[in-house]
Amino acid sequence: MSDNNFDEWLSSLDLEFFGTGQHKIEPAQLLKRWSEGEDIVVLDVRSDEEVKYIAFPFMRHMPIQELPHRYQELPEDRPIAVFCSSGARSALAYAYLQLKGFEKVRILHAGTAEMGAVLKPGQIRALEQR
Repeated sequence: MSDNNFDEWLSSLDLEFFGTGQHKIEPAQLLKRWSEGEDIVVLDVRSDEEVKYIAFPFMRHMPIQELPHRYQELPEDRPIAVFCSSGARSALAYAYLQLKGFEKVRILHAGTAEMGAVLKPGQIRALEQR
């Protein structure tokens, strides 16, 4: 989709789109898909300052304000789950990447607290053993 088709893209987001949740991925789904060997990129769009205090080493960090200059670094052929602390920046990054032609991008439906809660030793161990 081209940059100039935001109106068209936005108009296509109907009840079917939001009702099926196709725009997001839950942390449990992400961990399950990882444990099955799927190569999903988790894109952390939080600020450098936020990452300095709470970092998730398995995420690829690219602050939201750098996305317009760096989105070409992301693989278009792999699923991308976008993460931030509240969901606002994830939604912006999702829309931006969709408009740039990334069809496999999803919003990681979790903030910092939710991600910390799902990263328990057993789950991390299962990921490490894949």
